[in-house]
Amino acid sequence: MPAPEIDEDVVPQDLDPVARQRLRTLSKENSDEVARHLVMAGRLMDLRPEEAYEHAQAALRRAGRVDIVREAVALTAYATGNYAEALRELRTVRRLSGIDAHRALEADCERGLGRPERALTLAAAEPSPDMTDVDRVELAIVASGARLDLGESEAALLTLDTPVTAAVTDPDLKHRLDEARVEVLRALGREDEADALAATLPVPSEDDLEDDGVEFAEVPYSTAELEAMAAQVAEQEEAAEREHAARDSDDDSDDPDDSEDSDVEEDAEAPTETSPEEDADPDAEQVDDPDLAVDAEPDPEPVDESGSAAPTDAAEDAPESEK
Repeated sequence: MPAPEIDEDVVPQDLDPVARQRLRTLSKENSDEVARHLVMAGRLMDLRPEEAYEHAQAALRRAGRVDIVREAVALTAYATGNYAEALRELRTVRRLSGIDAHRALEADCERGLGRPERALTLAAAEPSPDMTDVDRVELAIVASGARLDLGESEAALLTLDTPVTAAVTDPDLKHRLDEARVEVLRALGREDEADALAATLPVPSEDDLEDDGVEFAEVPYSTAELEAMAAQVAEQEEAAEREHAARDSDDDSDDPDDSEDSDVEEDAEAPTETSPEEDADPDAEQVDDPDLAVDAEPDPEPVDESGSAAPTDAAEDAPESEK
């Protein structure tokens, strides 16, 4: 699959510095190309999510075991409505990083798959030390929607009225809370209250619709972790080189000499009877492309993909190359 085109003005340095640090386990050339695809994914995710998803997939083919790349795949898959793939990739991000940073998004994927009960189970689980107050508010918004899915409008309103949600001061987050509350009030038949609250919400302008890009860098790595990952990548590269050298040696031992080549040319001038084995086409030459190497490490747990588009093979078992 050809990689999507990258805008000429996009440079690797456009990626958030924290995210750039997480690409240090890659070769310089590969790191730069992955960074440019991630920048494009962030630019396009709100405006043209399908194109953003293609860029995330291009980064995945180059760096399948880097958590921010899997995070980009998850976010763009979520933006395109591919909730099963998004859920699987979010779990992979948690496995690679060891940090629970996207529980609200996981819960909303469960809603998208028609499983509000599972969304509520995630919301009710003990908060991890990694979760911030913003994460808890996002989770409350998702849980409120799950309650509405189940027809529990009163419980949905209570979910939005907690000490954590009451302490929100960020304008954008408060805006989202109020939008969720308007939806719940309408479900309760309290139209006057809903209209009054909706009238206080700001109307988005064209500038608000433009997005400066998404920073795919939720979880920091320590220097020791980065060095360990780099050592692992170096070992994989050495193993790949040894395998490649061994394959080349086998190919050289099977090559015909010049006299055999001349015999083939003479045989081509006059048809002769040949055995079926001689008529058989030779095996196709094996392609050695590190960009197409399969990451055989399985995802941590299966996901029921009913109600969503089938994920691609590239997202399920992503290759990794170090160019």
